Amino acid sequence: MKKLWVGLVAVVAAVLIGIGLRSCPVVVSPEEEAAKPVIYLYPEEETGVSVKLDYEGELTVTYPAYEDGWNMTAYPDGTLLDAEGNEYSYLFWEGVSDTEYDFSKGFCVAGEDTAAFLRETLAEIGLTPEEYNEFIVYWLPQMQGNAYNLISFQQERYTQTAKLEITPAPDSMLRVFMAWKPLEQPQEIEAQEFAPFRREGFTVVEWGGTEVG
Repeated sequence: MKKLWVGLVAVVAAVLIGIGLRSCPVVVSPEEEAAKPVIYLYPEEETGVSVKLDYEGELTVTYPAYEDGWNMTAYPDGTLLDAEGNEYSYLFWEGVSDTEYDFSKGFCVAGEDTAAFLRETLAEIGLTPEEYNEFIVYWLPQMQGNAYNLISFQQERYTQTAKLEITPAPDSMLRVFMAWKPLEQPQEIEAQEFAPFRREGFTVVEWGGTEVG
């Protein structure tokens, strides 16, 4: 079982759609690992929050320990405390599943342009500077040295695979999951578009990603 950020074996085929447009089909891997999903909790006031993850796969790492769920005291600035008073910035998990990722839409980005692309795109999606900078710091070392990166944000497929049950229920929730693969040559792909996200009341934000080999 290999971690996705060091590579996976996958079968990838390119097909033509429309006139003069090249895109990637769904990428299927028998064993995909969701890398570093982190969950931020922003209640309007100090609040006891329960978070349960229904994951169609096997959890490999959690921090703090997941056990039968996370039970935290959350504060408006995102600070989390467990029952023993230990402090955390977010909830962290990784897991292995056989999720299929869809590359019919996305972006082809030169490796040297990856940081600027992620900063602009993640801000458009709705992450704050603190959130998207943590995202970029994690992923940039693995992406910037590639000639190109094919990137697709997997909202529907990811949320189907990793369902969250949060009590009390959040007023707004944003879950950002990036599937990507390195390329030697540029490739045309239909660009994704994103609906505006508004933070209202108790807000939950999550980001993560996976490299598809």
